Amino acid sequence: MNERKRVYLERERERNNSSPPYSDILDAPADDSDCYSVAMAPLLLLLLLLVGTLLSSVHAGSDDGATLLEIKKSFSNVGNVLYDWTDDPSLDYCSWRGVTCDNVTFNVVALNLSALNLDGEISPAIGDLKGLISIDLKLNLLTGQIPDEIGECSQLKNLDLSFNNIYGDIPFSISKLKQLENLILKGNQLNGPIPSTLSQNPNLKILDLAQNKLSGVIPRLLYWNEVLQYLGLRENNLEGSLSPDMCQLTGLWYFDVKNNSLTGGIPQNIGNCTSFQVLDLSYNKLSGEIPFNIGFLQVATLSLQGNKFTGHIPPVIGLMQALAVLDLSSNSLTGPIPPILGNLTYTEKLYLHGNKLIGPIPPELGNMTRLHYLELNDNQLTGQIPPELGKLTDLFDLNVANNNLEGPIPENLSSCVNLNSLNAHGNRLNGTIPRSFENLESMTCLNLSSNNLKGPIPIDLSKIANLDTLDISRNKITGPIPSSIGDLEHLLKINVSNNQLFGYIPPEFGNLRSIMQIDLSRNHLSGSIPQELGLLQNLMLLKVENNNLSGDITALTNCYSLLVLNLSYNNFDGDIPTINNFSRFSFDSFVGNPGLCGHGLTSQCQSSHPSERARISKAVILGIAVGALVILLMILVAVCRPHKPPQLPNGYLSKPVNYISPKLVILHMNLALHVYDDIMRMTENLSEKYIIGYGASSAVYKCVLKNCRPVAIKKLYSHPQSLKEFETELETVGSIKHRNLVGLQGYSLSPSANLLFYDYMENGSLWDLLHGLPKKKMLEWDARLRIALGAAQGLSYLHHDCSPRIIHRDVKSSNILLDKDFEAHLTDFGIAKSLCVSKTHTSTYVMGTIGYIDPEYARTSRLNEKSDVYSFGVVLLELLTGRKAVDNESNLHQLILSKTTTDEVMDTVDPDVSSTCKDLGQVKKVFQLALLCTKKQPTDRPAMHEVARVLTFLVCENASLDLPASPTKQRESGLTLPSSPSYVDKYANLKTPHALTCTASLSTSDAELFLKFGEVISQNSLG
Repeated sequence: MNERKRVYLERERERNNSSPPYSDILDAPADDSDCYSVAMAPLLLLLLLLVGTLLSSVHAGSDDGATLLEIKKSFSNVGNVLYDWTDDPSLDYCSWRGVTCDNVTFNVVALNLSALNLDGEISPAIGDLKGLISIDLKLNLLTGQIPDEIGECSQLKNLDLSFNNIYGDIPFSISKLKQLENLILKGNQLNGPIPSTLSQNPNLKILDLAQNKLSGVIPRLLYWNEVLQYLGLRENNLEGSLSPDMCQLTGLWYFDVKNNSLTGGIPQNIGNCTSFQVLDLSYNKLSGEIPFNIGFLQVATLSLQGNKFTGHIPPVIGLMQALAVLDLSSNSLTGPIPPILGNLTYTEKLYLHGNKLIGPIPPELGNMTRLHYLELNDNQLTGQIPPELGKLTDLFDLNVANNNLEGPIPENLSSCVNLNSLNAHGNRLNGTIPRSFENLESMTCLNLSSNNLKGPIPIDLSKIANLDTLDISRNKITGPIPSSIGDLEHLLKINVSNNQLFGYIPPEFGNLRSIMQIDLSRNHLSGSIPQELGLLQNLMLLKVENNNLSGDITALTNCYSLLVLNLSYNNFDGDIPTINNFSRFSFDSFVGNPGLCGHGLTSQCQSSHPSERARISKAVILGIAVGALVILLMILVAVCRPHKPPQLPNGYLSKPVNYISPKLVILHMNLALHVYDDIMRMTENLSEKYIIGYGASSAVYKCVLKNCRPVAIKKLYSHPQSLKEFETELETVGSIKHRNLVGLQGYSLSPSANLLFYDYMENGSLWDLLHGLPKKKMLEWDARLRIALGAAQGLSYLHHDCSPRIIHRDVKSSNILLDKDFEAHLTDFGIAKSLCVSKTHTSTYVMGTIGYIDPEYARTSRLNEKSDVYSFGVVLLELLTGRKAVDNESNLHQLILSKTTTDEVMDTVDPDVSSTCKDLGQVKKVFQLALLCTKKQPTDRPAMHEVARVLTFLVCENASLDLPASPTKQRESGLTLPSSPSYVDKYANLKTPHALTCTASLSTSDAELFLKFGEVISQNSLG
């Protein structure tokens, strides 16, 4: 575009320096024989007029460049984001970041500088960009006021200044923008009233002023805009009442005044607002009864919570078949729950909590088969929990706490297989805890506290694998605490206090490695505190007061995170420790234990018989001396006696005389409480049926530990190179931690095999996913990008964050493992090598895998990080094409290079990529990045931290493609403008964290990197 403009201006300059192109015709005398020339004169005059107009447009465009630089002066923190906005307003300003120009006039028509962390103010010069159609400055740190001059942008359709720190009034000049369709100022510090002149914007469709400090009343004139579709005023300081005129907004679908100070009642004509789809009046000071004709609305969301509404729930609400969300919570509603609400078969969320509702829970609610959330807590409901609720198989959250419910807990609640949280606290429920709750595999929170439940704690609760909160306190539960509770590996909080439990504290509690709170107080527990509790490094609260526990309390000194400890009124004895965290606990933590001494207690740990103690001490010393002498004599006899091998039966020579289990070295708490024999027993001596994969010098087994967590066991075959590989893995993997590197949990040395214990990766290797038969899963473009990014970040950590830095030397798709979320983790550091900062390593022989080996490394045996970069480039090609690095002697890298010469590279793209990628331009960029990584000369390849940043940018860019948007109209010239925000899913709190997070990570070096990368992209074309 800039080149066309330059040529055009040069031609015009040449014409201006010569004679007027049509001067001979225009100046010649008219005679009758020259009729043709006379006839052409008006047309030529018109042509000259058009040329002049075009020239003036070009001149205006050149002024836009100077205006942009003036706007830049008002910003700060722009060095790393507006790097291409140069001080010379040259003709290429249309290519500056965030600038879009008209293809014909070259006027600036769109300015998008969103999410760049810009500081400063909006310059009044913005009013000089007369051709602006869209301004998007959201998600920055801008301050100051909105300049009045913005009203001079007469063509403006979209103005988005949301999520900044802009203050002051909304300027009246905005009413001059007659073409304005979207005005989005949410998330600022604007104050003052809403200008009534906004009613003079005849095309205004979206008005979002939420999350400011606006005051006064809602202007009644706004209600007469038939075009307005979205009105967002939540979280301001608006006062006054709702006007009956609100139903004049015949085109409005979204009305949100949440969290203001509105008073009065809901207008009686509310049923006439038939276009509304979302009506949110929550958290105001509205009062009175809910009008009967509210049932005539066709809304999908009706939110009235947090007001002062009284009276009954209108039964007519049960006829609002479009309702997806009904929230009447936190009011003063009375009367029963209308059974007719059971007709709301499309409703997903029903919130009635925090009222004064009475009567039973209607069984008809069991007909609301799409219900996800049912909140009835904090009312005065009576009767039983209806068994019909068991039909709600999609139910996610059931809360009936703090009512007057009685009877047993229905067994068939276990049919709610998606139930995540069940809260029945503070009722009068009786009976036992249903054993069938073991079917609630999705349950994370179970609160049955403060009821009249009896019987034992069901062992079956230990099968709810995802449980993180278990509260059954203040009941009449008896029996011991099941040891199987220790299998709940995700448990964060357990409270069984104020029951009638007896027996010991299970040592298996030591398996609860995530636990933060344990409350066993006010029961009849006995025995000592298990030593295993000292393994709980996350434990912050431990309460065992008012039991019959005994013994010492030294095991707890290893619980470094403990903040609350209550051991009072038990039978503990011994010294109160003074080390580690025990100094923070008060006297009250230990009171009521006569045997405890120290720490301000009456007993000061002094014996009343010092002479007897002295005698005992002497006896102990004498015994130790005699024992040592005996042991020394035995050693001398054994050494001096001639050795004679024992006579063994025939065939017995192949069997060992003594078997000593190899030592299991534990590097991660997941393996705690395990020994080598445990592993052998769990895997049946590493039986082949537990094998999940093979390597060049290893086999990999799956083992499920006592805590139900799986680990991967890599068994290395015993030969010299493998032993060195084993030692190298311990030096590297054991010393580094990163989310994209497979963690080493432990290891074991033995003559038969060397074992490494790794994190288990549920989805196997990237090679399996791409090339395994049968193909496990369709790998979408988004997942491939994120896998590439994860692997790049892992390598970047090895290359740039480890000291000394580490070269992997065998980067390939089979060494990239994928967890349950398909996040990439690099593994197999068996041939990794630590590299000094100032040297390049020279190998005695080339190591790696054919197809991934850097040709320069293969030629010279000289190794550096760029060898890993080459291998990673090949992995990128695998992700793009779905092909193997080497297949039937065909080399993938060579194949792609040959395709670039004929512009056929895109023909090699994996169909799974083509069908799931929204922008194939991203695929081309990754191809270019792969080719950049596999450059012949290592110095031409990028560093891994640069590769990771490019991939981060592409992942964020891809995420932004998934954000819904409402397209703006295109200009007749074919120009596509930035789309305006979509508000269709606004009630779901649509946000743009991806853009903010991604952009916030950019730095000056990033900017230079993207310029460099952009040059590579532009210099190489992919077909």
